[in-house]
Formats: sequence, C-alpha cells, structure tokens
Amino acid sequence: MAGILVNSILAPQRPPIILPVSSSSRSRSIRRTLVTVQASSSEPSDSASVSTKSSDAVVFTAPPGFKPPEPQRFAVKPGKLFDVLGASIGLLFRFGTGVFVSGYSASFVSEDEIPSDQYAFRLGGITVKENSKLGPRPEKPIEIYEFEGCPFCRKVREMVGVLDLDILYYPCPRGSPNFRPKVNQMGGKQQFPYMVDPNTGVSMYESDGIIKYLSEKYGDGTVPLSLTLGPLTAITAGFAMIGRMGKGNLYTPAKLPPKPLVFWAYEGSPFCKIVREVLVELELPHIQRSCARGSPKRHELLKKAGLFQVPYLEDPNTGVNMFESAEIIEYLKQTYAA
Repeated sequence: MAGILVNSILAPQRPPIILPVSSSSRSRSIRRTLVTVQASSSEPSDSASVSTKSSDAVVFTAPPGFKPPEPQRFAVKPGKLFDVLGASIGLLFRFGTGVFVSGYSASFVSEDEIPSDQYAFRLGGITVKENSKLGPRPEKPIEIYEFEGCPFCRKVREMVGVLDLDILYYPCPRGSPNFRPKVNQMGGKQQFPYMVDPNTGVSMYESDGIIKYLSEKYGDGTVPLSLTLGPLTAITAGFAMIGRMGKGNLYTPAKLPPKPLVFWAYEGSPFCKIVREVLVELELPHIQRSCARGSPKRHELLKKAGLFQVPYLEDPNTGVNMFESAEIIEYLKQTYAA
C-alpha cells in the first residue's frame, strides 16, 4: 500500500475546482456544464454546494405524483428480502463494527423514566436507555472521497460510525466523471479513500492513516480491535461485500444536483447499505448523519421526523423528506438517473 500522504492546507477555504459534467437528453439542460464544488457554511445541512453553471439550469423536482411513504418498522418490501440479507452478511464478517458508538452502554429502565419525545429502544414493555462517550465534534463535516465496493473505504466508514461523525461523502464509483478526477487533481493519484478535513487543513490517503487521524482528533485515540488487524481487517472487509458483489462500484449516468443530499444512516444497517449503494452509483454527494446505536443524533431525528427510523433522506434540491429504503432507491433513480 502506498505511504500516507498528508498535505497541510494553510487557508481554511479551498478554491473551487471546476469539473466537466457529461450530458444527457433527459436532463433539460446541459450540453456543456461546469460544476463548482466548494465548502461553505458550518451547518451540516448546507456545508457544501455543488453548483451547476450553464445556459440552461437544471431544475430538480420530485417524480410526478410522488408521495413519501409511511414508515414501517422492521418491514421488508416484496422482492427486497435477498438484497437485505445480502447486505447483512457484512455484519458477520466485520463483527458488528460500526453498529455501536464509542463508549456505548445500555441499561434497562422503567417506561416512565424516558419521555415519549426522547429516543430509547422500546420493544413491547421493555425500555432500554443507550449512552455513549463522544470526543470533540468537528465544526464542519469532514469530506471523504470513496465508493461502496472498496474494502479499505468500508474500514473508514466503520470508524466514522464508531466516532459518530457527520461526513460529506463524494462518491467515486469506477467510470464516474466528477469526483474521481478531483481526487487526482488534489492528491496526485486516484486512490481511495481520500480524506479532507476542512477544520484542520489536513488531507490524506490510506485507510489506516485516516482511521488513526480521526480517532486521535475526534475520539479518545482508541481504535476498535477489528480495525487494527492489518491484512486480516482488509480481508474480512472484502468478504463483507460478498452478499452485494458489484453493488456501489460502477457509475450509472446521472444528473448532478446543486446541493448534497442529507442521509441519516449508519454502516451496520443493511437497509441503509442498499440505499447508499445507489447514492454511490449515481455519484450523488451526500452528508451522512451517522446515527449508530448510542448516537445522540437518534434524539435529533426523532424530534425532526416524529420517530427514529433509518434510512431517512432529506433532499434540499426537491424538498422531499422520506423514510423506507426501497422507496428511497426508486426516488433517487427517478429523480437523478440520466
């Protein structure tokens, strides 16, 4: 593996990088389009924009007649059972890494101890209070360039779940026209994952180096054992993809939205996994609000949406907010596939 490349960026705001975007007959615009990607505000929901500049602007709207589905807990849509089972295999090979936030603890409490407007795991008459111990929080989302079909990228995503970090993901599936070239321009080679931390000006390749950096900067310096086993970690991360072989790996022509989507999810959920595969294949930038077990963001989503369930998608380009993995996948394809 190549050595760790660390670049110190003195200015907190990087100049925008202009990239060409391929065109499509379905996208109302775009014979020639330029895309500008630049970090901006510290708010997670609008911390970056992907603005298109052309003679005819692309206007994104929800599919005709679209209505967000009603959330259904623990339900699998017809025809999706094998997708969910295949996405679950990774949990076995990776020993559940990324399912629990650092310092996770749980205790049984009485039902009245936790108000109904606060998150707790409730099943029947059982109420479980979950807690965790978080390190310093970054002011701006960390940016990671990666793709689903990469075992080294999975290692980093697992650490992101452990640290409960919000990440601005720039998907780089094979054959994609936008963010793969950008990585080459920034770091000198197309190698993944590639991390940029706008809070410190640090950028680097190499999964082990990124994991160590994140644990020391935004945790207590502890890395889970399952992420410290060298080649065995990479091998088991590769085996974890067997059930979804080839998914989230190759580019599907798509229209690039001006704003990143917001995706509430965590690495250990098979329902989140199958949605994220499509986000990657369509090369859709998205801010992932990590909410593994023990995450305080479970309370946030409960207050925002009225219940906690993942995946949950917020699309600032169309105003659509929705639960249910199968319907999210169809929505993404109908809205953004070229």
